[in-house]
Amino acid sequence: MTEQHTLRTDLSVYRQPRVIALFFLALSSGFPWVMIGSALSAWLQEEGLSRSVIGYFGALFAVYSINFLWSPLVDSVKLPLLNRWLGQRRSWILLCQLLIATLCLFVSTLTIADNLHLVGIAALLIAISSATQDIAIDAYRIETFSESEGRMQSAGAAMATSGWWSGYAGLGAVPFLLVDGTHWRWQDAYIVLAALMLSLALVTLILKPARYTQVKANTIATLSLLKRISTVVIEPISSFFSRNGAKLAIQILLFVFLFKIGEAFLGRMSIVFYKEIGFSNEQIGTYSKLVTWWITIIFSLLGGLVTLRIGQFKGLLIAGIAMAGSNLMFAWIANVGPSENLFLAAVLVDGFTSAWSTVAFVGFISFLCDRTFTATQYALLASLSTFGRTTLSAYSGVLVDKLDGNWSLFFVLTSLAILPSLLLLGYLKRSYQAHWGENE
Repeated sequence: MTEQHTLRTDLSVYRQPRVIALFFLALSSGFPWVMIGSALSAWLQEEGLSRSVIGYFGALFAVYSINFLWSPLVDSVKLPLLNRWLGQRRSWILLCQLLIATLCLFVSTLTIADNLHLVGIAALLIAISSATQDIAIDAYRIETFSESEGRMQSAGAAMATSGWWSGYAGLGAVPFLLVDGTHWRWQDAYIVLAALMLSLALVTLILKPARYTQVKANTIATLSLLKRISTVVIEPISSFFSRNGAKLAIQILLFVFLFKIGEAFLGRMSIVFYKEIGFSNEQIGTYSKLVTWWITIIFSLLGGLVTLRIGQFKGLLIAGIAMAGSNLMFAWIANVGPSENLFLAAVLVDGFTSAWSTVAFVGFISFLCDRTFTATQYALLASLSTFGRTTLSAYSGVLVDKLDGNWSLFFVLTSLAILPSLLLLGYLKRSYQAHWGENE
């Protein structure tokens, strides 16, 4: 007998403890991006550092694009004491959470003027700990459900997405709201950030172990590690090139590398722009964090429905154009000044286009994956995209300085930056129609 899925039964999966647990783990995954991203950028700007220096700090996020290199260690190495108590996945998650909280407390003891290099080192260690935590959290999420629980896996992925954005945008508003008064300093905010991370660590302690964990009992040897790297990295890459051919594969990789560059340049300098143009920390926390939080979650779902209706390539093309157009809203603010209504409008438009383009982009690179190497090829393509955004956007501050602080022109250029990837997308559509007979 075929199971009938009503809206009520579909929504009921989100009330299951296994699914709810993933929300809190994903909170912990998105939260560190605040510590080394928006909060740190605002602090650096208030301390009078140049846009170029603030932009260079964006290179920290490149760590997230290469964490697959040490994922075999997280997958197989058993942590002394913690593993016996918590198991493979939760022990790594807890260790990373404690490291992140400790590093936040360390940052709270520093001053930018005297200890910029120490702040940079601490931020790098937070990024490494956070990227390592993500490996364990993703593994926990996948192993929470059996291979036959397809609907539960989908519910878990949706809950994880909501949790990540809640950590990044929801909790990300906290430091901005705290320091808007006269009594709180950014060092004090980092103490609060550490306390919040410790609270999330308490959740990890009470979680149940993943049900379907399958990891090796012994610490991997050097030879087995090299073999694992060959299997999980080299073979999927070889398959990708042999399946698509060298020319088409290179076009795909260039598209993945370039598609989010303009958005990344805007995002890296957005906090600096908001503060220079005259918005308060409270306004930044409310609009760029809290409003963006809800807008992104809602429009991620709506963007997915639109893409399903009009097709993968067309959805990605229109979403890319919309994403480029939304950057012009910030050029408008640069000309008008700190208009709160225009700020809200820009955040709404940018949140919608960013969510839609992200959903379409994720769907597109998922479509590209060989089902023999689905997880690994997806991770590698996603890492390439992250690497492109983080490495090039690190020079966003340099670009603004070269433009003599002309924010309006800067945002126009970020809008135009999408054009090369959209041209590549047109070639890819024709190539896939010829290569695989796609009729979309």
